[in-house]
Amino acid sequence: MPREFSRARRIAELLQRELATLISLELKDPRLGMPTVTAVDLSRDLSNAKVFVTTLGTDAAVADTLKALNRAAGFLRRCLGKRLDMRSTPKLHFYIDESVKRGAELSNLIDQAVASDNKTNSE
Repeated sequence: MPREFSRARRIAELLQRELATLISLELKDPRLGMPTVTAVDLSRDLSNAKVFVTTLGTDAAVADTLKALNRAAGFLRRCLGKRLDMRSTPKLHFYIDESVKRGAELSNLIDQAVASDNKTNSE
């Protein structure tokens, strides 16, 4: 019987919580908007972590936030190493999470289709 939660998944959830705290409390970069850590994907050997974030603002502001987070990756990794009891801390790579934006677009399309269908049926 497979385990419900793998070690990598538990560590990814822990990293997500800790990174959200560290970003909000420790980083003072003015380019940062209000980033939200949505997911962390760890490699099998736990040496690399893809950190997915969302933020509000224009495309330029989102790009600035991503650039600031990638520049602060070493600092955040060092802070994680001090906070967590792990043999090695994974390298952090930040990416914009497009799933929230895509979900809003799909929801809007569904609403338009339903409104169009209701309009057609009422005629």
